[in-house]
Amino acid sequence: MRILGIDPGLNITGYGLIEENDSKISLIEAGVIRTSHEMPIKDRLRKIYDGLAEVIEEYRPETLVLEKIYSHYKHPATAILMAHARGVVCLLCGKYNIELINYASTHLKQSIAGRGRAGKGQVAGMVKTLLKLKSLPRYEDVTDALALALSHMNTVKYRQRLQ
Repeated sequence: MRILGIDPGLNITGYGLIEENDSKISLIEAGVIRTSHEMPIKDRLRKIYDGLAEVIEEYRPETLVLEKIYSHYKHPATAILMAHARGVVCLLCGKYNIELINYASTHLKQSIAGRGRAGKGQVAGMVKTLLKLKSLPRYEDVTDALALALSHMNTVKYRQRLQ
């Protein structure tokens, strides 16, 4: 099972691809796509689209995981800007016929760290442990993307045990 987690953003979009074979979880690919606030939005979205399309075409994930949008009432523009990048990701799922999964941040934290209110550091530490990484990725966006992918893998395993 190949799962691509994506943490979409206009400045930095993080991605992390994991695979499970014979109960062994492997990190296949991870990185970021960076854009500049000086670029027109159409160019920024195109760069995100092209970068993620390249990853999808090369690695062919079966599932793509995003975090559900959360908007703080004091910063609604942040959610709107993130939604632009998120829309690009959803479009890619349609184009490449990839299953799209959305999880609330509390679900993600619960399935990775064991509690829905876990801090970013706890989640990052579990990503490092589960993937047997020597160090955390340079960008938090990559760590968040990997956490999304791992969360889905844990959720699938849990549902299989219940059946």
